[in-house]
Amino acid sequence: MVGGTHDVGAGRVARTERAVQTERAWQTERAAVEPVAALIALVAVGLALGLYTVALSDAEPEQENGSATTVLERIERESSVGGIVHPDRLDIPTDGSQMGVAVELRTRSETWRLRSGSDPPSLRGGDTARETAVAERAVTVRVGPGRNVPGTLRVVVRG
Repeated sequence: MVGGTHDVGAGRVARTERAVQTERAWQTERAAVEPVAALIALVAVGLALGLYTVALSDAEPEQENGSATTVLERIERESSVGGIVHPDRLDIPTDGSQMGVAVELRTRSETWRLRSGSDPPSLRGGDTARETAVAERAVTVRVGPGRNVPGTLRVVVRG
């Protein structure tokens, strides 16, 4: 019995030594990446993504009505409270430019109009005296306490 136990124990020791040798061989044969090489690869991927982003932004088509869109966003931002346009807060921003600006806020039942500048454009269209840009957006309009209705904010800019 003692001899049998000894043989089993020796077998376990031999198997354990083989496992350790196999593990060591595997560790020396597996690929390892140096930290500097990993950092260089990370920087290269970051630069590639940055260049890709720049290329995509340059490929975006130019907006023809950029000035009208800018004025529309500014008017909407300044006349809105909680995302709802208040007609009594409607105002055309004056930043010293000589642009002619016309603004219309329209719901089914009411319309508010503002015009500004030395030569404001027509809101009805057909204004070909000089180059005009038009932008419009669907908005929610406050028509009374607790009463909000859908509407359209339209801006025409001549400049």
